[in-house]
Amino acid sequence: MIIDFHTHVYPEKIAEKTIHALVSSAEGVKVYTKGTLDALLESMQNAHIDKSVILPVATRKGQFDTINQYALHINHTYPNLISFGGIHPDDDNIKEKLMFLKNNGFKGIKIHPDYTQTFIDDERYIKIITECAKLGFTVVTHSGVDPAFDVVHCPPEKARQVLDKVHHITNVTKPFMVFAHLGGIYRKQEVAKYLLGSNCYIDISCSFASLGSFCDTTDDEVVEVIKKHGADKILFATDSPWNDQKRYAEHFKRLKGLSDNEKNLILYKNAETLLSDS
Repeated sequence: MIIDFHTHVYPEKIAEKTIHALVSSAEGVKVYTKGTLDALLESMQNAHIDKSVILPVATRKGQFDTINQYALHINHTYPNLISFGGIHPDDDNIKEKLMFLKNNGFKGIKIHPDYTQTFIDDERYIKIITECAKLGFTVVTHSGVDPAFDVVHCPPEKARQVLDKVHHITNVTKPFMVFAHLGGIYRKQEVAKYLLGSNCYIDISCSFASLGSFCDTTDDEVVEVIKKHGADKILFATDSPWNDQKRYAEHFKRLKGLSDNEKNLILYKNAETLLSDS
């Protein structure tokens, strides 16, 4: 059993244009599928991945209805796909919008501080994350460097401050935030200092330097992160279409230094816990 907790798709009519724009946004960006639903399903079949979590990104205010109606369509149509919701920090009526997602069966939301040009510890994000904690939502956020931007809007230090602040406000003890890309692309020292061992999940997308661009962590360093943070708070994730699901899954399964139980926690058991608790 494998659950990929970090994938992206784009509606058929805009997929090609969107993929082209993203590939052109930074030197060295590679793509491994066409970015459509059908392409993801084919990739999953080739990789023997049972379920994928799709993470839509609201890049500007006013996209809530369009993004989340498409996500609803996915959730109602494809039993092996689970789309999270998308929300922008400048959206109006945040509580009502999050309640709409909750009432329609969503398990969580994706935020991308770089694409919204908003730091993760901004009060607008604090409000969103706090409401999600109260609702039992999972929050997945891009962390560390994004190759298309010069400013890091979710560095590990700010990520930890957000965790502590939201815990103080809500007293929610279950980990519900997921910091993508091993806690922060190109920020492994800060991840070790501020995030490892804290009350959050970390996904392993864009983590193996031997598999793709925009990461500098070796296999041994990935295993070290897993050991220090705890395999019960690590999620298998690829960031498809920006990594190849098959190569990623096969590479992870071959990692040395992890027990079968630790690998199973990461490959699907932790994801099942988050998706059932939400």
